[in-house]
Amino acid sequence: MSQKKIFEKKMSSDKDGLRFATPEPVAKYRAARLTCCTIADISCGIGGQTIYFAQRCKHVYAVEIDPLKLEYAKQNCAKHGLTNITFICGDALDPAVIAQIPKVDIVFSDPARPPEEEVRQVDSLRPGIPTVMEAYAEKTQNFAFEAPPQMPPERIDFDCEKEYISLNGQLNRLTLYFGRIKRYNRIAVSLPEGNAMIDAPVELPPMVETDKPMLFMFEPDLAVIAAGLLNELVDDMIKATVGHVRVMKIDKKRTLLTADLLTVNPMNKNHFIALRTMPFETENDYAEINAFLKRSNVGKVTLRGSIDPKDYWGIRNQLEAGLDGAKKVHLFLREIESGRKEAILCELIYE
Repeated sequence: MSQKKIFEKKMSSDKDGLRFATPEPVAKYRAARLTCCTIADISCGIGGQTIYFAQRCKHVYAVEIDPLKLEYAKQNCAKHGLTNITFICGDALDPAVIAQIPKVDIVFSDPARPPEEEVRQVDSLRPGIPTVMEAYAEKTQNFAFEAPPQMPPERIDFDCEKEYISLNGQLNRLTLYFGRIKRYNRIAVSLPEGNAMIDAPVELPPMVETDKPMLFMFEPDLAVIAAGLLNELVDDMIKATVGHVRVMKIDKKRTLLTADLLTVNPMNKNHFIALRTMPFETENDYAEINAFLKRSNVGKVTLRGSIDPKDYWGIRNQLEAGLDGAKKVHLFLREIESGRKEAILCELIYE
């Protein structure tokens, strides 16, 4: 993704700084959420988040251990004409660094984490959450931490709000809020639109699973899945339509909802009509699907499922051969018994 799409202005940075910088829509949203008088942004990197804190807060204290990144942060903040930032170079846990920061309303920390980790763990954050809270206890009781969004809520053993953020349909950030800035237990936020879903205050009826598509299919926003709020989404949809909504597991990574009535919910990123379920095993099956798509006025197929990358385009080219219609179809590849697969063909009607 280009800088133009991620940042309001071109950022000064090395390669790693750009890779880990907070995208502008997320930074703006989080700054609005954390608007206060004074905030400390420790481990500020190249300043992607600092910029928007400074636009919303009276004063920002930006701490970074890497002098090169801190210099980039200064340059990037200067591009926005910001002068209400105190930059501090050093270890955020060094008493000499902490002494340069007065009492503040909020401390925000974007700690380092291993670039590759089989199972994301909150204990892998450096500096660790308890360590930061203890070190800055005399400065504030209000803390916000960025954490890997792949961590499910049950793996986060803190009394905090867990906010999962998606950006343009992809899971992007997890923010943990402590103290007075904690509002909920779990929340899913979809950016750039700003739609949100929070955990229900009461126990909801259990979701019902199915292996048969109904008339309509829905693809939940990934922030909803990550936050464990699928039950809340199902409940909202049932209340909106007074119809049946079922959960359909596609594979280990994908879950769809299916219903007999159409409801447009902003926390579903795609809405479909379920066209047909067909076998997906052999080239003859691909030909049968292609023939059906031609009869159905389809022009484009998006293949969704676990497929070996070296086979992806060969299969997709067979599915799309000769298609010239107006409709867009998503083909969800569902794993069924005995290792077999079936194709669920869904016409995209709303995204």
